[in-house]
Amino acid sequence: MSTARLNDRLAGQRPLVLGLFRIVLGLLFTSEGAATVFGLLDRPASPVGEWPFWYAGVIELVAGALVLAGVLTRGAAFLSSGIMAFAYFTEHQKDGLFPLQNGGLSPALFCWGFLLLVFFGPGALSLTGRARQRDTLPGAPRRAGGRAS
Repeated sequence: MSTARLNDRLAGQRPLVLGLFRIVLGLLFTSEGAATVFGLLDRPASPVGEWPFWYAGVIELVAGALVLAGVLTRGAAFLSSGIMAFAYFTEHQKDGLFPLQNGGLSPALFCWGFLLLVFFGPGALSLTGRARQRDTLPGAPRRAGGRAS
């Protein structure tokens, strides 16, 4: 198989792979938030209202669920990328320059992964995409004003 044909085949799968990336990233982030807020997965719950950990946990839980479902993906990913950058620079950077050195590998990877979603969108398999797809099908019900619902 030639390189050009391989590139074409791989390019055709970009939306699906991006959607799977979004789902896995959202699931991992949601589990981080659930562990922080509810004390799951062998992690003690952060006390309600404790700054910044409890608030970060709530954002991780809600934004992670939105990213996982593919709803408001870019906004949730932007917020998530920002809180992970904040976590990295306020909690980890002081312990060393590199993520392997300072324990900040997860926040660094989450930050860059969510930033990727800000620019590339949700990919395939998102609830928003499914709703849009349903509304553009022939015979789909239309709202008043002539636009698909």
